[in-house]
Amino acid sequence: MVRACLHSTAVVLISAVVGRAGDLSVVSVEPAAHTMTALRDTPITVHFDRPVIRSSITPPGRFWAFGRWSGTVTGSFAFDDSDRTVRLLADHPLSAGESVTVYLSDDIEGTDGTNLRPAGFSFQFGIRPRAGRLDFAEIDRRTTRTTPSVGSRAYGGIASDLNRDRWLDLTIVNEDTADLRVFLNRGDGTGLFHAFLQPTFPVGPRASPSEPSDFNRDGNVDICVANINANTVSILLGNGDGTYQPQQAVTVGVAPRGIAVLDAEGDGDVDIVNTNSTSSNMSILFNDGTGVFSGPSFFEGGGINEWALGSADMNDDGILDLVIGAIGSDRVIVALGNGNGTFTNAFSRDCGGDVWMIALGDVNGDGTDDVAVANGGSDNGAILLNEGDGLLSAAQVYPTDPFTLATDLGDLDGDGDLDWVTSSFFGDWILFENDGAGAFTENQRFPATASSSCSLAMDFDNDGDLDLALIDETADEVILMQQQGPFIPALSTVGAVAFGLLLLAAGAVIARRSARGTDVRRWEER
Repeated sequence: MVRACLHSTAVVLISAVVGRAGDLSVVSVEPAAHTMTALRDTPITVHFDRPVIRSSITPPGRFWAFGRWSGTVTGSFAFDDSDRTVRLLADHPLSAGESVTVYLSDDIEGTDGTNLRPAGFSFQFGIRPRAGRLDFAEIDRRTTRTTPSVGSRAYGGIASDLNRDRWLDLTIVNEDTADLRVFLNRGDGTGLFHAFLQPTFPVGPRASPSEPSDFNRDGNVDICVANINANTVSILLGNGDGTYQPQQAVTVGVAPRGIAVLDAEGDGDVDIVNTNSTSSNMSILFNDGTGVFSGPSFFEGGGINEWALGSADMNDDGILDLVIGAIGSDRVIVALGNGNGTFTNAFSRDCGGDVWMIALGDVNGDGTDDVAVANGGSDNGAILLNEGDGLLSAAQVYPTDPFTLATDLGDLDGDGDLDWVTSSFFGDWILFENDGAGAFTENQRFPATASSSCSLAMDFDNDGDLDLALIDETADEVILMQQQGPFIPALSTVGAVAFGLLLLAAGAVIARRSARGTDVRRWEER
């Protein structure tokens, strides 16, 4: 097997930070890093190699977690094994199918006076949704336009819970109107949303990719957005009621295209990295811990016209890395995090086309994150499997529709592996079903009114399976596709009879409880 590697010529700034002898260390974590099958009420557990000082764990930003859709994990800490084991016990279920990132800062201290290494420690895992039949029905369309004849160009967005009511909301990023438009979930189980809030929330012209986080650690979901024509990144802090504060706009390089969030320096605060496609470099913005960001520090991404960007731990060292798509060289580059705000470009691979967008996740169940790319001008998508240490296999190319803009991963059938949705400007949304080994088959298409630009796999009706919010950037609409009914596996004749008797028995029990006035709650698979 031929591997195209980048060596010393692509080293960013200084060499990697590693754990020093005697540092407090993480031995193992639960749920396991990269797993896609964690339960919604799972404790987040970290096993250390020595007892920790409890008071070094509890301050905000020392040990915390963020669900991409459910937001900051709130709850309490429990200690075990003579304080070598620490558990974060969430006070609410996480959202089905979402990705969760856990952050440990270098301020965590052992009872022997040692600290966690300067790089801190981060890991990610996914929440398994309920099984679904991949049977979707359109239940509504929401427009992003204020005036029907005036376009907003709804390019993408996030599906995070903005008002802490445990129902997922939509924040749609608009290129032409240069703003964010928030649709609050009705919260009644229908999966329907209110019209967008007005006034809207200004960002920069040609606002495009976005990422959620909690930048100031107040428990509210925040958002960052790259503004292509303004050469800026906007950071908007959430108020916790569905609204955002005015943007902090930070000037970066020319034509920022990709954006990622991670703790790049081990202090427990979430920093921002972006690609600059025209200046052909990268920017990193450091968080001061209050959600205020520094001016950019520039570094080379190792390609030509760096465009797409994602963040994950590609070599399992507890430090989040960057995966960069360079559209001018048709390559995906793995830049390993050093834990001190710098990165070392370690590996490069042809991605089968001019990469436009990147999604990351373990698609073949081997415990490492893989890469799913949308190749814009090449009219295809590709899967690059992680062979370990961030070394990527040759691209497995799949034909899509013309001008493929977006690639999104989610366990849409709830079988424990990630399925794949591509969006194409001159075509449809295509759902590819995963066979569990990282090979994909087209399952179905969702026709666009005009131009499919993005998909959000989310549980918008809180029934435990994943639905889809499909964004059309020319029609300026969000199409809500609700997954229909619980999944019931095929049964043999004997099994069907037994299942029927079980349902009858269950019905009798419920009837008896209801007669006694017992409050019977709706079953929900976690």
